[in-house]
Amino acid sequence: MCSLAKGRQKENYAVIGLGQFGAAICQSLVEANQEVLAIDINEETVNDFTNLVTRAVIADASDEETLKDLAIGSFDHVFISIGQNIQASIMATLLAKELGAKDVICKAENESHARVLEKIGADQIVRPERDMARRIVFHQLQPNIVNYLILNDNVTLAEVKVDNPEFVGKTLIELEVRNRYHVNVIAITSDGHVNISPQASDVIELNDLISVVGDTNDVDRFNRDANMG
Repeated sequence: MCSLAKGRQKENYAVIGLGQFGAAICQSLVEANQEVLAIDINEETVNDFTNLVTRAVIADASDEETLKDLAIGSFDHVFISIGQNIQASIMATLLAKELGAKDVICKAENESHARVLEKIGADQIVRPERDMARRIVFHQLQPNIVNYLILNDNVTLAEVKVDNPEFVGKTLIELEVRNRYHVNVIAITSDGHVNISPQASDVIELNDLISVVGDTNDVDRFNRDANMG
């Protein structure tokens, strides 16, 4: 539901592993005007990034002295997106945390890999293929949820499109959104205008997008009711 904004305060990022996922991370960060150090063990791969990122380095990220020389602990965020070499991914994650990196985001190849990364201190773990599959299925099953973000195993933030006539013309308090569905409304988008401080007296119109956060089951229930028309 969110993207890197052009006006965001500049921070410094290290991206370790320049495969498909790492390359996409680099591209997105550069587009957001962020400082990026790109690291990969393959010279040919690194050369492709020389004119894109702030600095591109050929290096073995599983070597402690190498990461020390690169001052990896000084970066605001470190993405570790090493592909099939799970051992190198684990070592790079462990070393980055030991060297003081504050926010280490790791790509995991499978559930076992993810569990190890969690145990050694990774701050965030992503599994792109699994997450994309879930997103595709989610949108197939619930097409009226325009955007969503799974905050943890139980909590979801979702943007729900309203097309149930019974919701139209009603205020949030009349719909009893919080008491009935146990979700919190954090924004309402109507005709492109975003209301980031919705009040209980705000009236819902047809095709409004209501951003709600709550237990995943409660969000699903609110979505079903908002789209019964």
